[in-house]
Amino acid sequence: MDLNDFKKGKKEKIAVIGLGYVGLPLAVLFDTKYNVIGYDINPQRIKELKEGYDRTKEVETEKLKNCQIEFTDNPQKIKEAKVIIITVPTPIDQHNIPDLKPIISATKTVGKNIQKGSIVVYESTVYPGLTEEECVPILEQESGLKWKQDFNVGYSPERVNPGDKQHTIDKIKKVVAGDTPEITEFLARLYSEVITAGIHKAPNIKTAEAAKVIENTQRDLNIALMNELSIIFNKMGIDTKEVLEAASTKWNFLRFEPGLVGGHCIGVDPYYLTFKAQAIGYHPEVILAGRRINDYMGKYVAENTVKKLIKAGKPVKDSKVLILGLTFKENISDIRNTKVIDIYNELLEYGVKVYIHDPFAYPDEVKHEYGIEMIKDIQQNKPYDAIIVAVKHRPFIEEMDFKEYKNLMAEHPILIDVKGIYDKEKAQKEGFTYWRL
Repeated sequence: MDLNDFKKGKKEKIAVIGLGYVGLPLAVLFDTKYNVIGYDINPQRIKELKEGYDRTKEVETEKLKNCQIEFTDNPQKIKEAKVIIITVPTPIDQHNIPDLKPIISATKTVGKNIQKGSIVVYESTVYPGLTEEECVPILEQESGLKWKQDFNVGYSPERVNPGDKQHTIDKIKKVVAGDTPEITEFLARLYSEVITAGIHKAPNIKTAEAAKVIENTQRDLNIALMNELSIIFNKMGIDTKEVLEAASTKWNFLRFEPGLVGGHCIGVDPYYLTFKAQAIGYHPEVILAGRRINDYMGKYVAENTVKKLIKAGKPVKDSKVLILGLTFKENISDIRNTKVIDIYNELLEYGVKVYIHDPFAYPDEVKHEYGIEMIKDIQQNKPYDAIIVAVKHRPFIEEMDFKEYKNLMAEHPILIDVKGIYDKEKAQKEGFTYWRL
């Protein structure tokens, strides 16, 4: 396949399937050099993108309005593309088992619409072997075409960090792998036109899939260690943040911090690897231990909030607690797999009246996903018995201070600072019962 045929204004097109946090920035980046079709099954999403509005806030309105991407929810348009890149979510179900429905559905749609000579590239996070063992047979069945004879596949793991305006997609080295050396070479040249950080050619697709899944597994385990240490230190009356500051003075100490591990990557990807490991007869111990610790942390924060209420002489039942932040990380609107919901649900079990405010999350999405009505005005239900700052959103750092919090709270104010945003000594001087991970 000749890369020159893909250059802007030439005949060949690239289709990006799934226009979420990963797919849309990728499509916009490719649009700078190639002809791009952006496909999504959600007609409302397509309508918004055509109007220059990105609800994920990953791409600015001006960029969207100036791009030449052909946004569509018509799967027939995929037929026009020679390179098709699948960037749909790969979540887990309530039993922590990989939910392959989105990727299988996208593969079926693509299979119905690929032509001879097409290359189908997966960027979704999967377990090693999924592309060739699960997706290729579906592509063959739906298309009637033969793999490596009529079409090829590749894998290039996404490395998008939502909300991060510094480490943008073009500034992160891209791993690529094809089902033949020629396809690997073609994909390396295709991506290198838009990725300034460089390309790493993996020897095969399984290696590229494995590389992606261990990136987040490693982070998950490191955070799990910090979370376990924070539980131990809390029992010993030692401040974890102060311990980390002291330990960080050594040059080779890795500074991870305790916290809630949610979202669609770190809290999910390890389960893809453990699922595959168990399928081939190995029971992973360390990875699952880390997952158990991290999945427990929402409950742990709620338990410590209740302990502080009791210590302050406040009745737990019908006490009022305000949670600030619901998204899985700071300064984004993504609420997928957020662990803040575990704090909320655990407090409800104790009979606490819980209110949630998040300046970034969309109320309609929160209502649909969790059945919760967020509050717009944090003043409306005051005085609160405790406030939990669960997410490190910019407005909570820049616009809220101890005076503001005191104004919202009853006597003996309790501040639960999950991410350690505020100064502990100052909080205690101001009369707060203060606790952090």
